[in-house]
Amino acid sequence: MNSNHVSVEALQRFIQSAFVSQGLPEADAGQVASLMAEADLQGSDGHGVIRLPQYIKRIQAGGINKHPKIRVVQERAAMAVVDGDNGMGHLVVSRAVDIAIEKARTCGVAWVGTRYSNHAGPASLYARRPLQHDMLGLYFAVGNANHLPPWGGMDMLLSTNPIAAGIATDEEPPVVLDMATTVAAYGKVKAKAKRGEQMPPGWMIDRQGKPLLDPNRAGEGFLLPIGDHKGYGLALIVGLLAGTLGGAAMGRDVIDFNADFKTTTNTGQAILVIDLAAFGDPAVFKGAVDKLVRDIRDSERLPGVDRIWLPGEQSHEKRGRYREQGIPIAAGLMTDLHTLASDLGIAPLQEMALA
Repeated sequence: MNSNHVSVEALQRFIQSAFVSQGLPEADAGQVASLMAEADLQGSDGHGVIRLPQYIKRIQAGGINKHPKIRVVQERAAMAVVDGDNGMGHLVVSRAVDIAIEKARTCGVAWVGTRYSNHAGPASLYARRPLQHDMLGLYFAVGNANHLPPWGGMDMLLSTNPIAAGIATDEEPPVVLDMATTVAAYGKVKAKAKRGEQMPPGWMIDRQGKPLLDPNRAGEGFLLPIGDHKGYGLALIVGLLAGTLGGAAMGRDVIDFNADFKTTTNTGQAILVIDLAAFGDPAVFKGAVDKLVRDIRDSERLPGVDRIWLPGEQSHEKRGRYREQGIPIAAGLMTDLHTLASDLGIAPLQEMALA
C-alpha cells in the first residue's frame, strides 16, 4: 500500500483505540469504528475518519453520553421510537435498524424513528443493512447543523437532511441511493477544505447570492438545495418525518455540532424496512431489478458518455478497490490524525497501518 493508503482493518483499529482512550466501552467503540471505517471504504470520506477529531471533542466536552441507555419509548407492531440517551449516533441508529428488521419479519413493513441520537455517518450504511435479510431499506435523517434556508430566504432553518435507499439485487451490485437534499452534503465541503480544493459553482452561495467557492469560507454562506424550490420542499418533509415525528430537533432547535460541542443535539433519524417476502418471492423481485439494472446500463448513451452508472455502483467499485489497495487518506487529514493520536496517547495511524 502507498504511504497515504491504509487498510480498513488498520483504520478501524485506530478509530476504536481513540474512542476507548476516551472511555467508550470496547464493544461500542468497535461498532462505531467499524461503521466509520466502512464509510471511508465506500468513498464517503466526508463521513468517515475525518469526523473523528470532532467526535472526540464532543466526548471530551461532555456532549456525548459514553454509557447511554438506548431504549424503545413508543411502540406498536410495525413501529417504534428509540431514545438514544445522547449516545453515539452510530449505536442509536444501528439499534433502530435492528428493531425495524425484526418488526418487518412479522409485519412485512416497519418504521422506527430515533430521538436524542447524534451524527451517525453516511445514510447508505443503514439503508444497506436490511439487504442482508432480503429486505429493502429507506433511511431519512435531520442533519446536524442548518446550512439551508427556505427557498428565497436567508435564515438557515433546514439542514442537508439526507435520504438513502437500499434495493436488493441478485447478481448485480445492490442499488443504493444516498443523497443530501442539498446539491452537496456539508461533509463534502469539509473534505474539500481538508484536501485544499475549491468547491465547484452551484454548491454554495454567499449572502449576496454570489457563488461561494472557497470551502474555508463556508460559514459566510449556505448550501443550495437540489432542484431549487423542490429540494427545499424535500428537505422540509424529510426533517418533519425524521425529526419532528419522533420528537427530535428540527428548524431553530437544531444544534450546530460543528460549533457547539457541549449541547445535546437531539438528532433524529428514521428507517423504513420492507420485507420482500411480504410481496412475493424475493428471488423474483431481485431478478427483475437485475434486468432493469442491465437495461439501464446497456441503454444508448449520449456522445462522449463512456458508461451509465446506477446508484451505488461507484461506491461498490471503491469498496473492492480500496480493500485491495487501501483507503486513501489526504495528507492534511493524516497530519490531523497524527496530532490527535499524540494528544490521546495512542499509536498513530501510520504505525497501525504497518502492523
